Amino acid sequence: MMENYRNSDHDQSQQSGRESSTQRVHVFITGKVQGVFFRSETKKQALELGLKGWVRNLHDSRVEAVFEGNENNVGKMIDWCKKGPRFAHVEGVRVVEEPPANRFENFEIRY
Repeated sequence: MMENYRNSDHDQSQQSGRESSTQRVHVFITGKVQGVFFRSETKKQALELGLKGWVRNLHDSRVEAVFEGNENNVGKMIDWCKKGPRFAHVEGVRVVEEPPANRFENFEIRY
C-alpha cells in the first residue's frame, strides 16, 4: 500500500533502463474537486495517457478514481490529480497501490 506517491530522481534512474510495467492505483482527491469538471477532465487526461479505469464523486465531497496502465503514465495521472482542472483546488491526494486486474476496457465516469 502506498499512501503518498513519490517520483524521486532515484526512482526515475532505476526505471530508465527497463520497460515500464502495468500499475493500478486507487486515488482519493480532497479539496474543491466537485462542481469544477474534475471527473470529465480526469477522463480526458486518462484517455490521452492510454489509461483504463473510472472516476466518480463521493458523498463526502471527495473524488475517487482507479487508474490502470503503463506505470509512467499512471504517475503522470497522479501528478495531474494533484493540480486538477482549472477551477479545482486540490488539498490532498491519497494513493493506494493495488495489484493490476486488467478488468477495464476503457475509462469511464461512474455515477
